[in-house]
Amino acid sequence: MTKKMLLYFPECETESPIVYHLVKDYNLMINIFRARVTPEEEGYLVLDVSGTEEDIRRGTDYLNSLNIQINDTDKGVKWDSKKCVHCGSCVPHCPTDALSIPDRKSMEIAFNTDECIECLSCIKVCPFEAVSSLF
Repeated sequence: MTKKMLLYFPECETESPIVYHLVKDYNLMINIFRARVTPEEEGYLVLDVSGTEEDIRRGTDYLNSLNIQINDTDKGVKWDSKKCVHCGSCVPHCPTDALSIPDRKSMEIAFNTDECIECLSCIKVCPFEAVSSLF
């Protein structure tokens, strides 16, 4: 199974070899999408974790023991529907159609977080800063 996670590292854990331990000690495969982990600051890491359900649970328990916050329902990319004026500038730049116009009559932008790969192309082209990133 594969699980996408957004990890928040407290300052005291930013220099620990956490990903190494997830791979070596818990038999997990890790695919890092985005990261900002620097010494003496809090850190963020967006990744896919693949392995057996039991290994993922054990790896998650390990992360929890280090006071690393795990959010498996969120991403590092945020779309603010209140700032969005539905101009459509972002849509042709989204390689996965996470940002799309499903109803051509209303021409309203929709954001599907499950499809977002956090390439950040949308951030660069949004004139209204409706899309932002934690990183």
